[in-house]
Amino acid sequence: MTAPGAPPPDAPPLVARAARYAGLVGAVLLAVAGHLGGALPDAPLGATPESIWRAPGGPATLACWLVGSALLVGAWWSLRGGAPSTRWAYVTAGLWALPLLVAPPLGSRDVYSYACQGWTYAHGVDPYAVGVAAAGCPWLDAVAPIWRDTPAPYGPVFVLLAALAVSVGGGLTGTIVALRVIAVAGLLLGALSLPGLARAVGVPTRRAAWLALAGPLVGVHLVAGAHNDAVMLGLLLSGLLIVVRRPCRPWALLAAGVLLGLAVTVKASAVVVVPFAALAAVRGRPTVRSLVRDGGWLAGGSLAALLVSSAVSGLGFGWVGGLTHSGDSEQWTSPPTAVGLVVDYAGALVGRDPQAVPVFRTVALLLLVAVLMVLWWRAWAALRASSDPALARPRVALRGAGLALAATVVLSPVFHPWYATWPLALLALSAGRTKWFVLPAAAAVFLALPDGTNLARFTKAPGAVAMTALLLILLPTVLPPLLRRRQHRSR
Repeated sequence: MTAPGAPPPDAPPLVARAARYAGLVGAVLLAVAGHLGGALPDAPLGATPESIWRAPGGPATLACWLVGSALLVGAWWSLRGGAPSTRWAYVTAGLWALPLLVAPPLGSRDVYSYACQGWTYAHGVDPYAVGVAAAGCPWLDAVAPIWRDTPAPYGPVFVLLAALAVSVGGGLTGTIVALRVIAVAGLLLGALSLPGLARAVGVPTRRAAWLALAGPLVGVHLVAGAHNDAVMLGLLLSGLLIVVRRPCRPWALLAAGVLLGLAVTVKASAVVVVPFAALAAVRGRPTVRSLVRDGGWLAGGSLAALLVSSAVSGLGFGWVGGLTHSGDSEQWTSPPTAVGLVVDYAGALVGRDPQAVPVFRTVALLLLVAVLMVLWWRAWAALRASSDPALARPRVALRGAGLALAATVVLSPVFHPWYATWPLALLALSAGRTKWFVLPAAAAVFLALPDGTNLARFTKAPGAVAMTALLLILLPTVLPPLLRRRQHRSR
């Protein structure tokens, strides 16, 4: 068994070559599926798998999507231990991205919401006060109905970027192209940061780059789908790189804090990384004094980014209220939502209406706060107990941040496939074993069809039961070993 942090065994050249070209064929098939039946502006909304199958070209669309996804997932999975070299990983990831770069939007219609929110702001309307329908966006028909009347849930920096895309692109097609360029720029920023982070942590860059950049979720949802998660991850990774390379340097930590703060003003979920970055900002064994001193510069930069971006945009903190609408949809892919749905179904059998979904979502959010505190405390204790805290600091901090993002994804009120890219990027840099987070990311690829149809909508009851059963199986299996390991470490 490969020890954590040790270089993974080299993949045989024949296996690596076969994986590269199988993945390329898969990416091409996904691009073909996008042209046949992707999330095009004039595609019919409210489609079902059956209606897609009956549409002209429907069987070909679904076949290309299924086979392409399987090839891409299989190729990525086959080299999860590490690509033959760092350069090989980057070249292959870029090769797979090329067909998807010229494909229509895939797997989601969110990019049209971005376009309308940018149009709303560019025309002098506050996107945090009204939905895009009330603002009069001319591309409203392309936006998913559930998001037409809700305020924007994204931070002011992304609203400014969306407005810039509208100004540069002009029409809808040009705006989508500009938004995709912005997403790719975020990915490139993250790709440039990965080698430095991998060296600081002591993991093979060829493994980290392969897991973080070549994953099918990245190509389908961050490149073709142009999701703003790409920008958030690029800012996060670049900020973390400065922290691990320049601890105890006030101006460097201030700059890193600005980048992390900008990530938060794209998507608020990035905020869970900041406390772990503060641990990485301390060079030696952390103390309360050193944490306040070095972490203070980091926190100051983040706060400055929040305040300045809110002031420059003229929108203030209205986007915080928009976050409450992100859970408007109820899907079994969110574990707390799935458990709440099962309780509601059970109540309906006896003539009751428990309204359990909001309750379980609230409990999950409270649990998330507790989990984040425990993860941070464990990272603090690990650095305090380490014989060489300077060497352990980057790995402990990045692993804690990755686990914090994983907990955020699992305990959030709603889950979309591209959310899995958040922890994937950081755990690729810090985790010794990879299967436990690579497998869910691979499975998430099959949750959405090329036109953005979410399969969770059509499997609500059986999906909720299956998710709840999975939790009941995993919790007794996973928790006792974790508790025993913790007691052993305490002794």
